[in-house]
Amino acid sequence: MGGVVGKADSPIYTPETKLEAKMVEAMRRRGAEGCSIKSFNSIILKFPKIDESLRKCKAIFEQFDEDSNGTIDQEELRKCFCKLEISFTEEETNDLFEACDINEDMGMKFNEFIVLLCLVYLLKDDSAAVHAKSKMGMPNLEATFETLVDTFAFLDKNKDGYVSKNEMVQAINESGERSSGRIAMKRFEEMDWDKNGMVNFKEFLFAFTRWVGIDDMEDSEEGEDKVRL
Repeated sequence: MGGVVGKADSPIYTPETKLEAKMVEAMRRRGAEGCSIKSFNSIILKFPKIDESLRKCKAIFEQFDEDSNGTIDQEELRKCFCKLEISFTEEETNDLFEACDINEDMGMKFNEFIVLLCLVYLLKDDSAAVHAKSKMGMPNLEATFETLVDTFAFLDKNKDGYVSKNEMVQAINESGERSSGRIAMKRFEEMDWDKNGMVNFKEFLFAFTRWVGIDDMEDSEEGEDKVRL
């Protein structure tokens, strides 16, 4: 993720990629608009509904996994964007693929595909994106992605496009639970993949899919490794 500049108590983060810079800018805009979420507990209550909605993406995933090997490669992703009439340059498409292919095995698994769809939702917030959503035939998907964007905006207290450890502690402390500090640290560690002390929207999404039980395990194993909050 981004590099760190400045004092330890007030770090300034510099995005390392064009895609991260776009994510940060989009989240800053959304953060400035405010969010409807008032507590972390209210987010937890939405987990079952979010889980159900995201699992319905499986049909979209299987539709674009043309060789049925359980992953979507770059060529399949280009065809996916073409069919959904989402206009990304080849560089943008490659950047998205590389960002979401966290195992770097040249194929996106189901949970990685969900993260990609949500990033597309965030970055393509225009008439073309609305058209693409309608072509997916999933009206509830937009509301689910909006909830995820809203959740990040709630956690990002200073609206800089990142979530810091202190912001996570503040958000969970608001729940009033006695063990909230320990919970906040655990949740933050699950989000902070590169261990640099700051979380961007992509890192948050990957953690969130695990929290609600979406992962790349077989259907028979799904749900066994859910994070208990």
